[in-house]
Amino acid sequence: MSKLRVGFGFDVHRLVRDRELWLGGIKISHEMGLLGHSDADVLIHAVCDALLGAANMRDIGFHFPDTSEDFHNIDSKILLKKTVELIASKGYHVGNVDATVCAERPKLKTYIPEMQKCMALTMGIDQDDMSIKATTTEKLGFTGREEGISAYATVLIEKD
Repeated sequence: MSKLRVGFGFDVHRLVRDRELWLGGIKISHEMGLLGHSDADVLIHAVCDALLGAANMRDIGFHFPDTSEDFHNIDSKILLKKTVELIASKGYHVGNVDATVCAERPKLKTYIPEMQKCMALTMGIDQDDMSIKATTTEKLGFTGREEGISAYATVLIEKD
């Protein structure tokens, strides 16, 4: 009998000029990017937190601290791959991921299939097991004012 666990993750980063915008492991064309110690990919960071939480392994900041030069400007796909390896060390593998990105702009609909493919490949799962949705906050709050982007993720992990 397999053991199932569910995890939830959340991340937010400020939008700034003179930074590239990376979401779901791909570069998005936009006049602003997300500020952070790494490439600030909020979607990948939310998924990492959800995976670590499901395995009861703390959070992304514990494993990949923003005080370490090892992670300065790092590609978040590397963090995602390492996170999958961390949960595997406890006998878990990814079942599926359901994630939502909250951004007023840019519109993300056309990028979602590429993000799904990239993240699924990075995690070693089927693309059908990587769900990504995008929404706005109807111009409300920091997201609506285009001050930042946030992401939420729910994951299922399994141990055989």
